[in-house]
Amino acid sequence: MISPEYARTMARYGAEMNRRLYAAADTLDEARRREDMGAFFGSIHATLSHLCWADAAWMHRLAGWEPVPGGPREGAAMHGDWAAMRALRQDMDRRIIAWADALDAEALAGDLTWTNSRGVTSTRLRWLLVTHMFNHATHHRGQVHALLTRLGVDPGATDLPWVA
Repeated sequence: MISPEYARTMARYGAEMNRRLYAAADTLDEARRREDMGAFFGSIHATLSHLCWADAAWMHRLAGWEPVPGGPREGAAMHGDWAAMRALRQDMDRRIIAWADALDAEALAGDLTWTNSRGVTSTRLRWLLVTHMFNHATHHRGQVHALLTRLGVDPGATDLPWVA
């Protein structure tokens, strides 16, 4: 099982990496951010939009945030305006940090049951789902990092011990 400190560390790491990636992507024009470069969700913009959707979906399940419409694919197109998505991301990161700061061991114990966007109900260990949320975000941020690097933009180091 993970600890509340793990969640706090990963929440801060995620916020800092999101800040760095959005700042790096800000150096590109809109067309470049939306260019399909072969990532799972195609573009930098779509990948970051999906990540906003996914984090909000998990935080709905874990912390009672407002529900988000659609599924993972729709999430990639959910946030059309870059500036609004960047502001949303900053707000979400503040909220995720506040949630993680309030966690105790009891909040990570037990199971969580939820129904996904396809109507499938699942039950899993709560701490494992928290781990998944952070791991999923790291995975997609890694894709964005690779796309930015391909375009000659250096988002900086990503190694947890030197970022968090």
